[in-house]
Formats: sequence, structure tokens, C-alpha cells
Amino acid sequence: MRTRSTMQTVALSLRNTLWLLAALAMVAAPHVERLPWWVSALAAMLLLWRIHLGRSRLPLPRKWLLLIIVAGAAAGIYLHYRTLFGRDAGVTLLIVMLALKTLETNSQRDGILLIFLGYFIVITNFLYSQTISTALYMLLCVWVITATMIGLHYTRPHPGYRHQLRSAALLLAQSAPLMLVLFLFFPRVQGPLWGLPQDAFSGVSGMSETMSPGSIINLSLSDAVAFRVEFKSPVPAQRNLYWRGPVMWNFNGRTWTARPYLYYFGELRFDADNPAVDYSVTLEPHNDRWLFALDLPVTIPPTAVITRDFHLRSREPLTSRIRYDMKSYPGYRLGLDETPDMRQRALQLPPDTNPRAAEFGRRLREKFADDRALMGEVLAMFRNEKFFYTLDPPPLGEHPVDDFLFKTRSGFCEHYASSFAVLMRAAGIPARVVTGYLGGEINPLGNYMIVRQADAHAWTEVWLAGEGWVRVDPTAAVSPLRIESGAAAAVPQTGPLPMFARGGYAWLKQMRFSWDSLANSWNQWVLGYNPERQRTLLLRAGFDDATWRTLAVILIIATGFITLVLALLMLRKMGRTERDPVRLAYLRFCAKLGRKGLPRSPAEGPQDYALRLARLRPDLAAGIAAITQLYVALRYGSDAGSGTMQSLERQVRKFKA
Repeated sequence: MRTRSTMQTVALSLRNTLWLLAALAMVAAPHVERLPWWVSALAAMLLLWRIHLGRSRLPLPRKWLLLIIVAGAAAGIYLHYRTLFGRDAGVTLLIVMLALKTLETNSQRDGILLIFLGYFIVITNFLYSQTISTALYMLLCVWVITATMIGLHYTRPHPGYRHQLRSAALLLAQSAPLMLVLFLFFPRVQGPLWGLPQDAFSGVSGMSETMSPGSIINLSLSDAVAFRVEFKSPVPAQRNLYWRGPVMWNFNGRTWTARPYLYYFGELRFDADNPAVDYSVTLEPHNDRWLFALDLPVTIPPTAVITRDFHLRSREPLTSRIRYDMKSYPGYRLGLDETPDMRQRALQLPPDTNPRAAEFGRRLREKFADDRALMGEVLAMFRNEKFFYTLDPPPLGEHPVDDFLFKTRSGFCEHYASSFAVLMRAAGIPARVVTGYLGGEINPLGNYMIVRQADAHAWTEVWLAGEGWVRVDPTAAVSPLRIESGAAAAVPQTGPLPMFARGGYAWLKQMRFSWDSLANSWNQWVLGYNPERQRTLLLRAGFDDATWRTLAVILIIATGFITLVLALLMLRKMGRTERDPVRLAYLRFCAKLGRKGLPRSPAEGPQDYALRLARLRPDLAAGIAAITQLYVALRYGSDAGSGTMQSLERQVRKFKA
């Protein structure tokens, strides 16, 4: 085995250099879409420069030139991100430093250092994505990096790329049992092992605590999964799948907001009209606190609280996937005893905004004394007049509700919910806007429901004397298909709805279901393997009270057993090597000579041994030369066939010293 000083002096061959650069390029490639374009161009240029220097056998650049590039790149990264810390800036700086490091890599020791940096960059990819595809690609990268490391330890003649890849695959396969044991039994902690920087979740998207014209449209253009639901009760009808999220009370003339929050500190007060629905929600991270539940939720998850308007909120921002069990009543009566202060809050409108809508609401109040009749008039207007449901509405001006009701008359659910709530408040009926999702798609392969960002929706709740808060969805008046069949059925085929959300192409839909079912299993059993799931596994294995000491004992026993099995397999392989018939025949030949006082030295090769014997015993030279020639041909050369092996055994048997 070469020493450290030897590796420092052994030059890196062109072949190993190309392998190393290819491995580093593979592992850094997923970051290209996240890096500033000039950083990607700089890294590519540095790698190409290193290839040119290696092929042309030119000296590596001077240190002062690399320092100038480092300073310039660091300044550019700081100007772009306004910091050198955090996930995005840190990864960008690391990629630049890695590319620059290749320009001062000249020995095998430097190559090993780059290998270790490559393994570290593998980890940085999981700061952005933990999907199956990312894991598989990173496994491929680790395979190539390990094969590169194996190649660095060979001097000429080189065994070839197939040997490198085969050896790396064998190493990874041998490590798989240990990896599985560590994954299952290493003590789990709640949350990540380290705190991620604040910008680590800047790319997540989802529902917001504000709603303005166009905000939900932007969500509806995404087919990303918002959450998945496993029903333990019969699945409600599509028209009852209202997933309650932030409730908007405050309106400034354009934007609705949900704050401030008033929390429940006692028993939830409501009246249920039908049986409860039991289900579990697996919510994707969105870096905020709100949770979603079927309207009306009556269960509060352990890590959440509930507001007076029945909006569930997590105690901490959701930076990782969360699963919680829920119970809801699709039929309910809520807020029969709503306080005058809250009703007054649901009547407030900013002055000097949307004057035509305010005046229209007052005229409706003069015309209709009954609240139900007044609401029916507005819904009939949406239903019978030329109002259109579209994902591509025209822009609205300073008074967006006026422009929508009396000019454009084209909009998405937030336009109808906002304008309806404004008209109700102007007419003296307390109203608020509820945002969330409507509908969902059952995946038959996993028997669970997928709710996507494309299912984002907004509706209203009005307060009626003797009835409390009543859900009114004005979108149902202009587009009943949206409520009954989903957004894909309501939006024209020429609309900008994502292809996956439309549900066409049966084969594509089946592929999407298969992939999502696999991704859901990955989320539940790999990414979602938390302390509770580990505790359940240990209970099934018979460990009723598993402490960290118990887990440590299990780990020691399991790793020791796996190590022992691998060692026995290696010894068995070595034993098979010792039973090689060619080697055994030659050892018998050497034993005959050893008994006559002509032993073979342990470090003596067969041809050197034959030459020495020819000088000592010329009378045996012909027989020794024939046996040695056959042995070398079978052992180190091309196999001449079974006949040659038989000839070797026959000559060894007849040989007499």
C-alpha cells in the first residue's frame, strides 16, 4: 500500500484526470439550474481549461492567478446574493471553489481530496430535493466517484474502466446492509440533524395568507402536489371536498389578509348534521404554519392550534413533510352565537375604494330585506349574465372589484369570492373569504387522494341570523363544472392549465399514478421515517421499551453480524482461490522439488525458479521448463483449454526429481 508521501509525489495521469473531472461534473450538474448563469459558465470554462492543460502536458496556472479568480468570483456571488452564507450562496461558492481546485490538482493525493469534496457535493443536492429521482441520480454519482477513487490507487498497467465500475458496485453492495441497519435502528431525532439556513426553503410554493386578483391563478398553473389524503371513512362527494385553509377577514380594497388570529382555548363549539369523516393528511412543506383539513375540522393535531374561524395552524413553520390524523364534519352549523365584535369586523370596507360595488350593495339592501333573497340575486347575476370563468382574466385597475363586476366580468375563483364578499358587506351581511383547495384525484394504485396546487380555490362564508356562518361558493353559479368535476372540466382546452391537471391521455395518467404511488411510499417510509415510525417498528420486533441504549445494542449486534458474514464470504472466496486446480498442481510440483532440497522462495516467480533449478539440476531442466511453461500459460496467459490442464497434471504426476 502506498504511503502518504508517495501519493503526494505520484503525478495524476490524464486518464485519472478525465475520470475525476467527469465525476465532479456529474455531481455538480443538478446545481446548474440554480446557479447564476455566469457561475455555470465560469465552472465549465475552468474544467475545460484543466482538460486542455492535461492533454497538452502544460504546467498548472500560478497561485496568484487563481487567487484573482477567487476574489472576483466571491465578489460576484456576494453582489448576486448579498451574502456569502446560506444555502444558495454557500453552494454557489462551493461549486466555484471545486472548479478552481481542479487547476491546482496535480498529484494523486490532490485527486483523493477532490473525491471527498465530490461526496460532500452529493449531500448538498439533497438540500434542494429529496425525491426518488434525486436519490437514484446521486447513487449513480456515488458509484462513479467511488470508481474514480479506485482508479486513482492503480499504477500502470491500469485494469480498465469495467474493473473500476465493477469494484465500486461491489463496495456499494457490501455497504448496503450496513446502511439499512443504520437507517432502521440509529436513534432518530425529531427534525433535521442540523439547522438549515433561512433561504433553504425559499423555493417552496403554496397557499398564502393574502389573496389578491391573480394570486390563486398562479397556484392553479402548477401541478405540484399540495398534500395527499388517506380516507378511513367513505370518500365524500366531489362537491363536498372543500379543504379549509387561511380565512381572510381584512380587506384594503384589493387584497384580503388573514391576520390577526384569534385562537380557541376551550371546547370547539359547532353542530354536526351528518357522520364524521376520518382521514390522514400528508402535507408537503410550504415554510409557513397553516394546515389544511376537510371543512369542518374538529380534530387538532398535537403540534397545531385552531383559530376561532376553524383554521388549523402549526406551532412551527412547516419546513418538512408532516402527517396528521383528522376528523371532519362535511355538514355543520358554525357560529350561531358569533359575537357582535366579530360580526362587525366582517362588515368593514375601506372608504373610497370600489365605489360602484359599494353603491350596488346598498341598492340591493334597499330592494331585499331578506338576506337569502339578496344573496340569491347576486348569484343569479353571476349565473345568468355574461360572466366568464377563466385562468387568463384581463388586468384590473385601481378599483379591482368595480372593474370586475361592471367591465371585464372575466375571472377566476378569487375574483368571484372577493366581489361577492364585498357586495355582502356593502349590503350589511357579515362575510369573509376562505382559501384552500377544492376537490382531489383518487390514485387507485395507492387508494389515496392527491390534491394539487391546481386545485387551489377560494369561497366565501356569510353570517345569517339563526344559521351562523354559511358557506357560499359564487364560483358554482358561474361554473358548476368547477365544483362537480374540477378545474380541468371548467377551463377550456386552450386554457393554460397544466397538462397533468387536465387528466387526458389514459396511458399518461396511469404512468403519473404509478410514479406518484411510488413517490408516496418513498415519502411515508423513507423521508417520513421519524421517531414514531421507528418506535412502531421496534414494537413489532418485540422491543416494548426501546431506549437509546437498546438501539445501541441492536446496532452493535447487527453491524457485528453483518461484518462477520461479509468476512466469511471473503474468506470463502479466498478459499476457492486456493483450490484453483492449476495452482494446486504447481504446488505439488514445487513440493516434490522441496523434498529434494530445492525449495521455492516465497518471493520467487515461476520462471525465475525454473532458471535457478536449471542451473542447479541440468538433468531436470527439460521437465521443469515444460511444467513451468504450461503453468504460466494457464495461470497468467490465455487458457489453452482443458487438454492443457490435463497435460499439466500428467507431467506433474510423472515428474521425479
